[in-house]
Amino acid sequence: MSKKISIIKPDDWHLHLRDGDALNTTVAFSAKQFQRAIVMPNLAQAIVNTELALQYRQRIINARPEGNNFQPLMTIYLTDNTRVEDIRSACDNEFIFAAKLYPAGATTNSSNGVTDISQLSAVLEAMQAGKLPLLVHAEVTEQEVDIFDREEVFIDRYLNEIRQQFPELRIVLEHATTKQAIDFVEANDNTGATLTPQHLLYNRNDLLAGGIRPHNYCLPILKREEHRQALLKAATSGSPKFFLGTDSAPHAINAKEANCGCAGCFSAHAAIELYCEIFEQAGALNKFEAFSSFYGADFYGLERNTDVITLVKEEWSAPESYPFADQAIRPFRQDTPLQWKII
Repeated sequence: MSKKISIIKPDDWHLHLRDGDALNTTVAFSAKQFQRAIVMPNLAQAIVNTELALQYRQRIINARPEGNNFQPLMTIYLTDNTRVEDIRSACDNEFIFAAKLYPAGATTNSSNGVTDISQLSAVLEAMQAGKLPLLVHAEVTEQEVDIFDREEVFIDRYLNEIRQQFPELRIVLEHATTKQAIDFVEANDNTGATLTPQHLLYNRNDLLAGGIRPHNYCLPILKREEHRQALLKAATSGSPKFFLGTDSAPHAINAKEANCGCAGCFSAHAAIELYCEIFEQAGALNKFEAFSSFYGADFYGLERNTDVITLVKEEWSAPESYPFADQAIRPFRQDTPLQWKII
């Protein structure tokens, strides 16, 4: 008899859906396995206020498969021009769940991000007062800082100070990639982290050894094995500070396989199956449900889901590509058979 596991339907606490015709692909994949998702605001036209967030939310809802009640949880994008009034408006709206800090130039569509984090004090004070979580892409962008050190430097240079200055502000260190990030989260109250399948499965050899693998390229970049092991230990520890966030980030194949390839791994086609494999390999399937379905909801102060999904131990392979607007995307880890399947 096939091995099965049933869990409360999970949520994705860090997701990129893109916009326009791409939503016809991305929304269906996430809606199949997740009840809710924190949707990132870094579109080509950044989602910088409540009005834009609500318009984007409606476009996502319009793209849901018929009969599906997947819930996009919206965020706004912090810029140098974000006003306290923008934060208060977001805090007062039932569909806005967080604000995202991108250092300018740190990742895809981040050119409008914050150039001087020291000028955010009034905004962060308003977020703390309004109980709006701060989601952080924790990397510095200076060219003189090695790309493999940028998360650690950001924590030392900025995040420790923000944490001390605003002790009641809920902070999520998004897509944590280093032991230093894990240590920071464990040492501080009101602090959590999302962990991605690519950073739990792969280290930087999987990006660079034996040839460059553009579909494993993401930001923050894959790190050394010692960091992957620290992430894996945190994910399977049973600590409520760490929860599922895929950072699934689709780019068309020609944008990945290019002279200057885009950063992002499209894992939404099989995200929960990948996490299940990770936890099984670690001998921690008994911790899988809480990481996937409980801890994120608890951190955001939301009710846990009640529906159930079931996975069966069954090998299958993703196709080489999926449609993506008028182009195609290649799924993450397409060259390796998956070990679990939703039924």
